[in-house]
Amino acid sequence: MTSAQAPRASVTARPPDDTPAAALPLDTYDGGVPVAVIGSRAVSGVVADPLSRVIWRIGAPAVASNLLMIVFASADAFWVGTRLGPEALAAVATSLFWIWLVVSIAEMVGIGLTAVAARRHGERRPEEAARVVGEAILYAVGLGAVVAVSGVVLLPWLLDALHNPAAVQALGARYLGTYLMGMPLIFGFFAVDAAFRASGDTRTPMVILGSSVVMTLVLDPVLILGRFGIPALGITGAAVATIATRGGAFLIGTALLVRRRMVQIGRVRWGSLAAITRVGLPTAITGIAFSAIYVAVTRTVTQFGTPALAAMGLGFRVESWMYMVGVGFGAAAAAIVGQNLGARQPDRAARAGWITVAYGTLVSLIAVVIELTIPAHLAGIFTRDPAVILETAHYLRIAALAQLFTAAEIVLEGALGGAGDTLPPMIMSTSISALRIPLAAWAATQWGTTGIWAVISVTAAGRGIGMAVLWRLGRWKHHSV
Repeated sequence: MTSAQAPRASVTARPPDDTPAAALPLDTYDGGVPVAVIGSRAVSGVVADPLSRVIWRIGAPAVASNLLMIVFASADAFWVGTRLGPEALAAVATSLFWIWLVVSIAEMVGIGLTAVAARRHGERRPEEAARVVGEAILYAVGLGAVVAVSGVVLLPWLLDALHNPAAVQALGARYLGTYLMGMPLIFGFFAVDAAFRASGDTRTPMVILGSSVVMTLVLDPVLILGRFGIPALGITGAAVATIATRGGAFLIGTALLVRRRMVQIGRVRWGSLAAITRVGLPTAITGIAFSAIYVAVTRTVTQFGTPALAAMGLGFRVESWMYMVGVGFGAAAAAIVGQNLGARQPDRAARAGWITVAYGTLVSLIAVVIELTIPAHLAGIFTRDPAVILETAHYLRIAALAQLFTAAEIVLEGALGGAGDTLPPMIMSTSISALRIPLAAWAATQWGTTGIWAVISVTAAGRGIGMAVLWRLGRWKHHSV
């Protein structure tokens, strides 16, 4: 029977008590009134409607949201690269590796919350989902505060580890130091975003991010260059703009969750935090390892000067356009997989993963063609320096074909996260990424930056293949959260 033919009557309102999927107990809440999050019709749609329709209904807004995030991030790169010069651009680019590391901790809460809350929605336990959302938001803000304080204290060491030229390092201190102070708001945003997505609502995050992008487009030139009586903050202004817009999105999103009764703030249960951490920690470790690996690779790239450093950052920026499309599809897959597993439909969840990969791969083909044909034009959007443009175009041509495997890696990583099975992807992805350190150092001595870019491309393709193998094995179907 196909997904389109699956009868709605087969959807279980709540799993039998003797099944192991509901690992979190439905405890009596001693403070606050349990409230509904989404109606039965919405849940039935995710677990019973034709998969193609469900994927596009949830995935299209998620992809649009992430495209808005690309505009959000690219606005900083545009103003910094075109107005502040290649040193500032390299400072932002290399700071991103440490930012990715701390944001990986925020993603731990987001991934864990998505898996747990989506499973509760699929089990028709919206009150429990609302409780978990409230606990996750408090957890995220608290972790963000710890990261902010630790990051500012360790800032000199973080910058020294990159071995950047002195001018780049000085600018990096201003950008990264400011960015780290906004971590509580940024962490909170990840939790709020995950709360909406877990319920199958990807439209609200899209609207919130759309508002954030408008704010960014206004604040970036005002704060970086100085306008309307506000002094020019330079590279610091780029970080302030990001914190202000993400913080605003967090506050607006929280208000909407409260208004829609999708969150309960009360006594924090350590069991809930443990479940979120257990699911999300492997993903966080993957991100932390990935960032640490790139810090090591950056030290290899540094020997080829500022143009190479800036090119690596711009190459990632251009690749992020496709990457964020994959993340959007992956967020949709996580919600669909989580809810279908909660409804005891693992085969439907498996089909959802493959179909979503197919859609993402079609978009990847477009990215491949663009990166092969007009790479210099893409680099020219963010910089006017000829050496940086030349090296960035070189990077994009080498890395283009790896984009064909990006959808499989990102979408299926999201789907596995929705199933709560995050340890195998962590082991596989981290192992392959770690090969970049020795291989890049060796390839640099043989072929210069060409060798480094080739190593990055080949290992990226390897991660995509590995994620597809994990999904095909199907062990995630039996994972409880």
